[in-house]
Amino acid sequence: MQLPATPFTCLDWDAVTPQEYPGTTGTSYWRCFDSGDLRVRVVDYGPDFLADHWCDRGHVLHVISGELVVELADGREVPMKSGNSFCVSNNGDSAHRVRTTQGCQVFIVD
Repeated sequence: MQLPATPFTCLDWDAVTPQEYPGTTGTSYWRCFDSGDLRVRVVDYGPDFLADHWCDRGHVLHVISGELVVELADGREVPMKSGNSFCVSNNGDSAHRVRTTQGCQVFIVD
């Protein structure tokens, strides 16, 4: 990930209107900041959420609260809880998607 030229920006996430994104099951709500090719998000995954696609985009993801499971297309599953993070590159070692039973909030840079 290359960060584009971006001026110092303070983000008040409470002032960003969430956008609804349905999953295969459940719903997520994204609050996004975009600057060129950089996207920074706070995502709230609702209960019983399962992503509707396999993602091959690089991310840095940090779990703020709750728990989720990262499913990898090669069959691996990585449980994550509050305080855990992961990094994966574009077209990294395995496409991935997330699921959560109770819901969770994450911070993502991609």
